Amino acid sequence: MTHDTPAAAPPGGIGFFERYLTLWVFLCIVAGIALGRVAPDLATSLDRMSIAVDGAPVISIPIAICLFFMMYPIMVKIDFAEVLQAGQSLRPVLLTLVVNWAIKPFTMYAIAMYFLGSLFLPYIGPAAVDHVSTPLGMNLDVGQAYGAGTVVLHEGVKMLEVPLWRSYLAGCILLGIAPCTAMVLVWGHLARGNAGHTLVMVAINSLTMLVLYGALGGLLLGMGRLPVPWRSLLLSILVYVALPLVAGIVSQRWIVRSFGRAWFEDRFLRWLQPITITALLATLVLLFSFKGDTIVANPLTILWIAIPLFIQTVLIFAVTYVLAKVLDFTYENAAPSAMIGASNHFEVAIATAAMLYGLASGAALATVVGVLIEVPVMLMLVRFCLRTQNWFPHDAPAHPTVD
Repeated sequence: MTHDTPAAAPPGGIGFFERYLTLWVFLCIVAGIALGRVAPDLATSLDRMSIAVDGAPVISIPIAICLFFMMYPIMVKIDFAEVLQAGQSLRPVLLTLVVNWAIKPFTMYAIAMYFLGSLFLPYIGPAAVDHVSTPLGMNLDVGQAYGAGTVVLHEGVKMLEVPLWRSYLAGCILLGIAPCTAMVLVWGHLARGNAGHTLVMVAINSLTMLVLYGALGGLLLGMGRLPVPWRSLLLSILVYVALPLVAGIVSQRWIVRSFGRAWFEDRFLRWLQPITITALLATLVLLFSFKGDTIVANPLTILWIAIPLFIQTVLIFAVTYVLAKVLDFTYENAAPSAMIGASNHFEVAIATAAMLYGLASGAALATVVGVLIEVPVMLMLVRFCLRTQNWFPHDAPAHPTVD
């Protein structure tokens, strides 16, 4: 749970950076492509500063640092003690868990498989390939087949050559199994939902991911004939979920005990925010410095990925919203339940894609497209909630419908 409650939210409900996140991502695309053209060796050199296992790079140190600082500010806000005090209805929590873990991953797989592997395949290129990292701990020989790929020597490093569309599919899968970003607190606040339910689900999802993220990821990646690097999946969960989660809980308790809750919320979190933004933007610039040639050669690449992600977001929102109506939820619980289902934890998805397949992979690019569409799509859904809040009973006097 985080402390981005309505009381702590900016007057407009969404901060300057979050409001223009789509613009920043576009600027990162331009900056990354320019960097790749002007200094092509810089991004490669940074990515090769890595921890290697069996001669293969596993963790890029600069990227690991950036991604840790993307995740830590989310985790440090979580206060699990408040989960026990929330006193929320069990039904909204159960609905959100079912949608997030039993429905959403499989609809994402089906939608992405249809659009990327069939409908858009002629535009992506049936023969187009991507080079991704070989699974951690597997000593594969050059020429050996693995899943839908083949081990090749790429720039002197053993890589797995897979169809490009399957690499994009991997990124979509990793987004589909990463529910509820920190920004869902903003969406719930803007939709005038039950902040307590949203806060509880952020905390519960953070814990649930420790168990289900790797299991579902391995299952769906395997179904898509993609590399299933189980050791890398477990390492990714430890590095990008467990480590920042533990660091956040421990540091939060120490800071609050030493300096007080007010100082933590008013000073520390404000100081941390620019670090989060800088880490996210640096990661995106570096990613696009690798993928610039792909985007320039096929500028509609982002569109082919964005369409299935958009359909998935709207579909999951609709499913949850309808189920909330059928279960007779109040609007205050229905709105955040639908928002939590629709939203993605793109920080975890980017981190995992970079570790499993490499920052230069199509999988990593697909996760960044999730960042690109997050704000405009979620703001559209917030407005839909506000227009339809009279479909539900209310815990309190209804707010006027916003046109």
